[in-house]
Amino acid sequence: MDIAHHYLEGNADAVEFCPYNSYHNVFAASTYTLQEGGQPSRHGSISLFHIDVEDTGRLDMVYNVETSGIFDIKWSPPGGLVSPCLAQADADGYLTIQMLENEGAEGGTYLKQMTSEKISDSMCLYLDWNPSATSITVGLSDGSVSIVSLLESKLKIQEEWKAHDFELWTTSFDIHQPNLVYTGSDDCKFSCWDVRDSPSNLVFQSSKVHKMGVCCIEKSPHDPNSLLTGSYDEFLRVWDLRSISKPVNETSISLGGGVWRVKHHPFIPGLVLAACMHNGFAIVGIKGDKAEVLETYKKHDSLAYGADWQKGEANQGGGGTIKPVVATCSFYDKLVRVWRPGNDISLA
Repeated sequence: MDIAHHYLEGNADAVEFCPYNSYHNVFAASTYTLQEGGQPSRHGSISLFHIDVEDTGRLDMVYNVETSGIFDIKWSPPGGLVSPCLAQADADGYLTIQMLENEGAEGGTYLKQMTSEKISDSMCLYLDWNPSATSITVGLSDGSVSIVSLLESKLKIQEEWKAHDFELWTTSFDIHQPNLVYTGSDDCKFSCWDVRDSPSNLVFQSSKVHKMGVCCIEKSPHDPNSLLTGSYDEFLRVWDLRSISKPVNETSISLGGGVWRVKHHPFIPGLVLAACMHNGFAIVGIKGDKAEVLETYKKHDSLAYGADWQKGEANQGGGGTIKPVVATCSFYDKLVRVWRPGNDISLA
């Protein structure tokens, strides 16, 4: 069920709903546009949107700023910082933190830069906050991972190491054990590192399961033993992490397109949103060792890259069925869409 859509100026590659209580109707979208030629340049932007889902269905862009080409954006986790902060990883090797400001009804909502640091001469491809919003892990195009601290509005590289042979497309903290960091790369390897050691200790590495590059890694907020990976090989994999030295087993489902992003629903265990590149978006239900596609969404005409669930009580349910709100974006058609699943999703 379509609610609203908006065309951006650049190629849309990420969309993230704000998880803070007062801002559940706000989401950010980022762009990355490569200008080819003798001296290629990478431009981007961040846009803030306000969506009124229940009353008017109106989608308003309330703020826009031009940036370097952006590969990834993430809001800080609630509870870690007083105000929402949006981190961005860009093609010039910078990690930038912007704070969400609100000047009331007339002034509107906007982003104010808090800090920005050049992390690497390589491109910053992906980022993830730790649960307390004191550190950010950044994946780099040379295969390195960088752990960056945020203290008193300043960014500082704590550690950086060569984790993979090719582009490091994804890296994330284990939200239940934040001393563990996961990485995935174009070298088809999925790795886990313990950052209490210096240099970081390799806890495990899976090199034979993914047939192509690993694009995304997401720990389940509902189950400390469950983790998802997505790959260019079109498979979404559900890993059982009960043994810290290596995953016990994995369940897989083919989604018919490279699995670029996966997002767990914030309240409904086993409900997953996936951006499937050449095959639109999919909502997947996971129960035990079984995974099934509950719904697909194919209203985008180009690479399906960005996807997120709206947070907040409206999506919490509490029994029966629920139609969560989803924002998605696609690359070459520069399109952001807000929609609800056409099917009722059972919470039973």
